Amino acid sequence: MTGITPQRAHEILHHAELLYSAEQVQAALHDVAWQINRALSGQHPLVLSVMGGAVIFSGQLLPLLEFPLDFDYVHVSRYGDARHGGAMKWKVAPGENVRGRVVLLLDDILDEGHTLAALHERVLALGATRCLSAVFADKQHGRSKPVQADFVGMNVPDRFVFGYGMDIQGAWRNLPAIYAVRKQD
Repeated sequence: MTGITPQRAHEILHHAELLYSAEQVQAALHDVAWQINRALSGQHPLVLSVMGGAVIFSGQLLPLLEFPLDFDYVHVSRYGDARHGGAMKWKVAPGENVRGRVVLLLDDILDEGHTLAALHERVLALGATRCLSAVFADKQHGRSKPVQADFVGMNVPDRFVFGYGMDIQGAWRNLPAIYAVRKQD
């Protein structure tokens, strides 16, 4: 069970502000796929999806990529059911299969950047020849981030956002659009 009741999840969604429609999300997905295809054409990268947030982004992006690839996943979290990042928790770390490979990390959102920076550092330490990253959403909060994504689907404002893989207390990853929590929630 998540940290939120179904009734509360519905209340939050009912009061949330729609930031990007499903159509806008899909247009951004196709744009980021085009960027990645252009950059990695002719290569055979290892694509690592960051669970659980990147599952929707990864699942919809992979069929749009026009080059051979190997796929695996990592699972690291700083949030759990909370709204603010905490300690890094490695559930499935990158493995030896990154050695000698071009690696493409896929994540749902680049917020503070600590998770993506730690993944990037670990992949390179394990011997990857190159590590690139694609995020669906890049939060525009105006603070310095330890890493920048190579490919970005869309920029989102400095608000708590959910939908399209991003959750609120474990709920609503499955929404096709992106919403922002209103201040009172």
